[in-house]
Amino acid sequence: MQLINQTAVEGRPGPAFSPSSQPDASGLVDLHVYAKGQPYDLYRALREKAPVAWVDEPISGAGFWALTRYADVMRVNGDPVTFSSQRGGILMSTPKPESGHPLLTRASLDAMINMDAPWHLQLRREHMGFFTPKYLERIKVRVADKVTQLLDAMAANAGDEIDMVEHFSSRLPLFTLCELLGVPEDDRDKFLEWMHYLERAQDLALQQRTGTLEFSPDLMTFIQNFNTNVEEMFAYGRALLHKRRVDPKEDLLSAIASAKLNNDLLSDEYLDGSWLLIVFAGNDTTRNTLSGAMKLLTEFPDQRAKLATRPALMANATNEFIRVVSPVIYMRRTATQDVEISGQTIAEGEKVLMYYGAANRDPAMFENPDALDVERANADKHIAFGYGPHVCIGKRVAQIQLQEAYNQILARFPHASWTGDIEIAPNNFVHAISRLGVRLAGD
Repeated sequence: MQLINQTAVEGRPGPAFSPSSQPDASGLVDLHVYAKGQPYDLYRALREKAPVAWVDEPISGAGFWALTRYADVMRVNGDPVTFSSQRGGILMSTPKPESGHPLLTRASLDAMINMDAPWHLQLRREHMGFFTPKYLERIKVRVADKVTQLLDAMAANAGDEIDMVEHFSSRLPLFTLCELLGVPEDDRDKFLEWMHYLERAQDLALQQRTGTLEFSPDLMTFIQNFNTNVEEMFAYGRALLHKRRVDPKEDLLSAIASAKLNNDLLSDEYLDGSWLLIVFAGNDTTRNTLSGAMKLLTEFPDQRAKLATRPALMANATNEFIRVVSPVIYMRRTATQDVEISGQTIAEGEKVLMYYGAANRDPAMFENPDALDVERANADKHIAFGYGPHVCIGKRVAQIQLQEAYNQILARFPHASWTGDIEIAPNNFVHAISRLGVRLAGD
């Protein structure tokens, strides 16, 4: 059954209805802008002057509407009838097989996140049993043990600069995901390697499509390794899912393997899509918030001091970390009919991108929004996990990891801080921190 409509989904080169204003929003499509962090100054300018702004997207040739106000992002998230996830998917441009690895491209579309009703709800129900409070209590105990283990390993070098991503932020979400899935312990290190290559996919695909990719022996080796790792990742996931159909366990893999659409088990194509979604979503966003929170606590030392002396604030602080970091930069929808948002008419078939980092710093919703405030009364109103029927199913798992991680970090290392060393991947979909220098022991 073909669920994803891949025809006539890329909108048009220009808007059907003239924009009310035409600011320069080209920074939203420049990957290398994001290597310095999210463009908060641009977000601010757009919120104030053009909250529904038309942006030319040079790769697909079809532009999109960028939403930067909290209220507008909430409205689109909450109306899946008018704003479709399925009609073109949730990425800025609908991936084309010729622009990247064909298996990776197809799987990025054939997943629950790209479905509308009724299929989306059918698959979501299959996953819900592994995100209940009772089940998550078991996960919480395992997460606490893993945090202790990781910090023990780092403690020997507490006075030296340590890469938090390598030694902590990449490892905790991987462990938690594998616990949920039921991945054998001997296989878990494979995920770190796969994530390394998945994160580079967008940048390499863009360079290839724009003709700026400079071939060299090192690049050729990387591409060969990339292709090998992508094939291995999908082969492993498919084999494990088929094994669970024959021998189910009490784990999320078994739930995915037994999921049905219209009373039929998922085809291999949709097993691949489900596998890619859980591997990427279960790892990437939590990892980047874990790293981003350390950077924030260093930039706002008064907030770090509050948490170190008042650990009861940590539950609220976790929401504030997620709000300020906003690890998912945007989500796309496609208009199914002509519609007006904040005075701007959007035509049927046009793409609409919701910028979560902009919405989460909208002063109309959050006072002094650029500041970290661990006592912020409405921190839980952030929409970094989305809103409505597509709200992130694993948000509670992310919160558990963040809360446990920083409870232990600040209890053991109350002066832990970022050294100023940071590397951010050129990625305009996920705020991807690839390196973060930290020193656990300090003054």
